[in-house]
Amino acid sequence: MPLHRASRSLSPSAHTAGVVKTRRAALGLGAATLLTSLARATPLLSLLATSGAVAAANGSAGPAGASATSAAAGTRASALAQIAGGKTIRILVGAPAGGTTDTLARTIAGEMGKLLNQSVVVENRPGAGGNIAADLVAQSAPDGSTLLMSFTSHTINATLYKNLPFDPVTDFTPITLVASVPSVLVAHPSVPANNVAELIQLAKSRPGKLNFGIGAVGSSVHLAGDMFKMMTGTYIVNIPYKGTTPAVTDLLSGRVELMFASTLNVLPHIKAGKLKALGVTSPAPLPQLPGVPPISQTVKGFESNAWFGLFGPAGLPPEVTRTLYQAARQGLETPSVARRLESDGAQPVASTPEAFGAFVKDDIKRWATVVRYSRAKVE
Repeated sequence: MPLHRASRSLSPSAHTAGVVKTRRAALGLGAATLLTSLARATPLLSLLATSGAVAAANGSAGPAGASATSAAAGTRASALAQIAGGKTIRILVGAPAGGTTDTLARTIAGEMGKLLNQSVVVENRPGAGGNIAADLVAQSAPDGSTLLMSFTSHTINATLYKNLPFDPVTDFTPITLVASVPSVLVAHPSVPANNVAELIQLAKSRPGKLNFGIGAVGSSVHLAGDMFKMMTGTYIVNIPYKGTTPAVTDLLSGRVELMFASTLNVLPHIKAGKLKALGVTSPAPLPQLPGVPPISQTVKGFESNAWFGLFGPAGLPPEVTRTLYQAARQGLETPSVARRLESDGAQPVASTPEAFGAFVKDDIKRWATVVRYSRAKVE
């Protein structure tokens, strides 16, 4: 799709969560239903599964730069401070506080600040599926003082929105793919289903009566829900929210019944018995959720992961990009950070800027096919 930088404002409706329409005719499609542009043997959900590409990006990072002495860190900090004029580094997050993107941004910001000996703060600029924050970063000075912690919607939005005020590739400098996070299908305790098979049976017996809370329109968890419906032939209504936190809040209260959510957002509620975990989106069980099977055990071929990455504006000098990458990577390798992410079900990646840039281009193509297939729209 054409991407236009001439228009610098998002449409008014794009500032709200919007309404996502998925044609009911598509909901009866099976797991092996294919697009005409693809070989007929290709499972549709293989397009959604980013785990392989994430792993490739991780592997391409290699061992170089995995650690550095404190003296080297000081040298990099001086270079960055000189380029940025010693300004506070801001990491903009296009999602409300408390969500996965926000949590990861604050975790990495604290470690980067220590390594760079420079103030690093997080600012939440939610709205339009992350586009508001992305647009602000795209327009910022390329000095390393304004960064973007983005998520899977960065590549999904390239197709989901008709006219973006920025190009998700050429208007940004990729720094590193921070982490990938599997999701979990959760239900309010009042839902009379305790596993995926029972949920499918319930949904088929009550078409249009159950609902999914959608934390962000066009997000990976939103499309995971649409894919679940298409692969199971069920009709479950989408209820969009302006962020994961309010969606989880309504799920806990029973205002919505079901949700695909990041493990980072719902693990405490599952362990407290406030939510039921029906299945995980990863191909293998998660050690953090013993006894919860992969959805693919019931819905063959189902897999979906969300990714989170750090960007700067286009034109970021290579030395600044490398400094920020090294700071982010070393921060992710800090034992306390690694333990925290692993306990939450997140997989640290820390790919190189080059690998992350290639990943973004591939992911735009991958999600373009899925978005068009699902007929998801932002109105």
